[in-house]
Amino acid sequence: MPEPSDRVDELVVQLRTVEESLRDLAYDRLREAADGDEGAAADEKRLLRARRAVERAINALGGES
Repeated sequence: MPEPSDRVDELVVQLRTVEESLRDLAYDRLREAADGDEGAAADEKRLLRARRAVERAINALGGES
């Protein structure tokens, strides 16, 4: 069975992947908002809040964002 610190390290890696995906989605929605999609701006803000929450989780676990 993996050591607890190894499991935390694995979780940090997974969270970094999620953070990157949220960042990419937010950028996509921001571009769509710039092209006139009114709903995209609200989506981008929501994705940004989620990304920041994941960043806080990474930092809380000892990883660097």
